[in-house]
Amino acid sequence: MAKSTRATQALDAKKVKYRLVEYNYDKTARKIGIQAAEELGVEAGRVFKTLMTLVDGKPVCALVPSDRELSMKKLAHLFKGKTAQMMPVPDAEKATGYVVGGISPLGRKKMTPVVLDELALNYEAIFINGGGRGLQIEVAPAALIEALGADVASIAA
Repeated sequence: MAKSTRATQALDAKKVKYRLVEYNYDKTARKIGIQAAEELGVEAGRVFKTLMTLVDGKPVCALVPSDRELSMKKLAHLFKGKTAQMMPVPDAEKATGYVVGGISPLGRKKMTPVVLDELALNYEAIFINGGGRGLQIEVAPAALIEALGADVASIAA
């Protein structure tokens, strides 16, 4: 596969080893991460969804397993905030430069703090969005943490 996205370019620039995988994206799927896991033939806990959030109005990128929900309470507490909420779709697309269903934590237009749920550390490799609908990047959690400068914490509900 010879696809290149801002996400893969960000990994290439940092010389991170990864594998880009294409799958049949279903825009009608209720849970895109679960649908991606099914298409890839992997357990849903290995596919992490990228969620753009606001903690006390400040943007934060949160990565949680696709079979789990983000705990807004834990996220707010982690960033010493009072409240956390999902960023509105138009704002998330503008901030990242990606469309929903293709938002990657890598190569975003505006860099924000990133937190990866600690469940990622249970796997040798996880999947994250590759910067386009129907693209997933398989990468070692430690390499992703370093590439993103991400915090690791328990943020899944």
